[in-house]
Amino acid sequence: MQNYLSNIRARMSNPLRIRVGGNGMDSSTYVPTQTDQMIHLTDPDAYFNDIPADFGPVLFEVMNTMADNVGSMEFIIGLSMQDPDNYDNAVELALDAKKMLGDRLDAMLLGNEPDLYQGHGKRESYEIKDYIPEVGGIFERFRDAGVVNGNDSLIGGPTTCCRWDLDEIISAGLNQYPYKYYTLQHYPNHNCGGPTPANTNMSFYITHSNVPKYIWWNDGNSRGIQMAKASGVPLLLTEYNSVSCGGSNISDTFGMALWGTDIALQAAATNYSGAYLHTREYGITYNLFDPPPTNDSLASGWYTGPIYYTMLVVAETLSSTGSIVVDLNITQDNAAAYGIYDNAGKTRGKVLFINYASPEFVDEGQSTNRVLRIPANITSGVGVRILDAPSVYSKSSSNPIAVALTDTVTWANQTVGDFGDLIGTRYTESFDCEKGCSVNVPGPGIALVYFLSDGPDNFYEGNSTIVGPVLVSAGLPVPRLSEPLRQHILSLLPIIRAPSIRIQTRLMREVPLDLPAKSLPRTLIYALLRILNLIPNRPTTQRLINQAPIQVCIRVITIVRVIGLLVSHADATPLGSG
Repeated sequence: MQNYLSNIRARMSNPLRIRVGGNGMDSSTYVPTQTDQMIHLTDPDAYFNDIPADFGPVLFEVMNTMADNVGSMEFIIGLSMQDPDNYDNAVELALDAKKMLGDRLDAMLLGNEPDLYQGHGKRESYEIKDYIPEVGGIFERFRDAGVVNGNDSLIGGPTTCCRWDLDEIISAGLNQYPYKYYTLQHYPNHNCGGPTPANTNMSFYITHSNVPKYIWWNDGNSRGIQMAKASGVPLLLTEYNSVSCGGSNISDTFGMALWGTDIALQAAATNYSGAYLHTREYGITYNLFDPPPTNDSLASGWYTGPIYYTMLVVAETLSSTGSIVVDLNITQDNAAAYGIYDNAGKTRGKVLFINYASPEFVDEGQSTNRVLRIPANITSGVGVRILDAPSVYSKSSSNPIAVALTDTVTWANQTVGDFGDLIGTRYTESFDCEKGCSVNVPGPGIALVYFLSDGPDNFYEGNSTIVGPVLVSAGLPVPRLSEPLRQHILSLLPIIRAPSIRIQTRLMREVPLDLPAKSLPRTLIYALLRILNLIPNRPTTQRLINQAPIQVCIRVITIVRVIGLLVSHADATPLGSG
C-alpha cells in the first residue's frame, strides 16, 4: 500500500489526505484498552455493507507509521452518532485521535449518512428535526471535554447522502455550530439489490452532460452548496465512486478512470474544496487497489483498479500554488475539457481533455481519436501526458506482460505493477505552440496539456516507489533478470499492447494448429513468467496454464519473442521509471 499512496503523494505539494470512516466505522466501537490488535470483528454474520468491529489505538499507530513512510499525510476519521446512549465513546475517540495524530488530524466527521439511520434500522424514526438537537448535545459534550475549544473545531458534517438536502439541514440550525467542513456523499447508482440496467449502463458514465447533474444532485443540495460558499465553510465530497454497495460489473473498467477524473474536476469547478474516492475491503469491484490473497503484506501480486489512475492524473493536474478549475463546456457529449488556472487563478496553467469515445460506441470504421487545437499566442510550447487504454471496458492487471497480450491502462506510458510500483518508461511529448498547435487525444483517453511558458508547475519527474516486493517462493528456483533489463522489457509494453485478438490472429498464421501443446512443459511456462518477476506464486500461474492450450502457447511464444528481441539489445540503457 505504501507505493500506491507514495505515487499520489509524490505528485502533490500539499499533504495527502485520507478519510478513515464509513458505514463500518459508524457501527463500530472504540476500545482504548485494545492494544494488541487493530480491529476485532464483532459480528461474523454482519451485512456485507455494514461490518462492525472493535478498534483501538493501534489504528492511529498504523496511520502515523504510514505517514512516516509515505510523506506528509493528514487524516479524517468518523465519529459515530448511531447510538444516542453511547456518545461518550465518540468523545473518547475524538480525544485519543487528537492526542495520537496531532497535526495530522484534519477533521472528524460527526455521523455517517445519518439521513439513512431510519431506513437502515438504526433508529425507529429519525428526521432533521431530531438530528439538529442531537448535534447540539454532542457539541456540548465536546466543549466540556476539550474536543472543541470555542470556534476552533475539527468537526465536519452532516455527511448526508440521500434523503436530506443540505440547504434544509443548514437552515434548520447546523450553521449555529462551529463546523470546519460541510460534507456530502453521493453515488450516481447503487448495487444494493443486485445488477440493474442503471448500475450496469456504461453509456451513462461516459456522457459528460451527466457529470454536472451528478455534482449538483438536486435543487436543495445546489442551494446548500451556495450557502456553504457564502458562509465561508469549505465543502467536501467525502465519498464518491461509481456504484454504491460495492460496485457493479462496470466499476472495475477504464471508463471509471475517465469518469472519476471528470467528477473530481467538476467538483473543483463547483466550489467543492475536496473530493474523496471511496475504497473498501478486499474484493470490492470499485476499489482503487487490493492486496494479494496472502497473509504477507509485503508480497507482490497487488491488484490495481483502473480508477486508481484518476488519482495520478488529478494529482498532476492541480497546482501547488492553488488552482481555479473551469469547465470549458465543449459541445461534444462524449468529451469534456477543463481549463486549469494556476497561481490562485492568475496564470493559464493547463488544459485537460477527456475523450470518452470508445470502439464499442462509434460506427464501424469511425476513428475514436480527437484533436485538441490550441490557438496561436497562447503559449510558446506545450507538454502532453496521456492516460489511455484500448476500450472503456479495459481492465487492469497485476501482470503487465499478460495484460500486454490483451489490454491495459497506462499513464504517461507507465502502468502500475503488481506491487504498486510504476513500471515502464515515463513519456511526455513536448512541442512548440507559439503559432498554435494540435494535440491528438486517443479514444478513450485523457490528455493533460501543460503550458510550458506560462505555468508555475512542471510535470512530475522522479521515482515514487518507496518499497520493493518480497517475492513469494513457490518451491521452484526463480531466475532473475537484472533490474535494468527487466525495466527495458517492461518499457516495450506500449509496442505490444494491442488487443489480444490481433496478436492471436497474427500468431495463428505462424503457429501450426497441430502444435502439441502438451509438449510445452508447464515448468517452462512458469519459469518464463517468473523470470519477469510478474507472477507471485504457483496458484496464480496455475490459473494461467489451465487456460485452453493454444492460448497458453500463443502467450508463451509471444513472451519468448519479446525476450529474444531484448536479449539482442541487452546492452541498451533503459530510461529510469518512477
